[in-house]
Amino acid sequence: MSKFNFKIPKVEEEVEEEEDELKYRYDTQLLIDGKGLDEDKIKEYFNTKLVGNCLLVVGDSSLIKIHYHTNEPWKVLEYCASLGEIHDIVVEDMVRQANGLQG
Repeated sequence: MSKFNFKIPKVEEEVEEEEDELKYRYDTQLLIDGKGLDEDKIKEYFNTKLVGNCLLVVGDSSLIKIHYHTNEPWKVLEYCASLGEIHDIVVEDMVRQANGLQG
């Protein structure tokens, strides 16, 4: 009997986690340049109006970085463009990447 007390995940749990990570296909990243930007309001919109995971919203009232996994990246771009000028836009297909292809 081992003196260490930690859980070793079953293979099924590892597969389930990998499938959940790819539940949302597109890794969407961009910057929003604007005035009066509010991280909390932007997070609230993403959490109530958009479908995805791995949300990151950081910045200040004039520049916000967005990172989000979704199946509808065009909705992310549309919303963010309504807040200000969007740039440094990256949309990567994580399924292609997982299969060893260019995202």
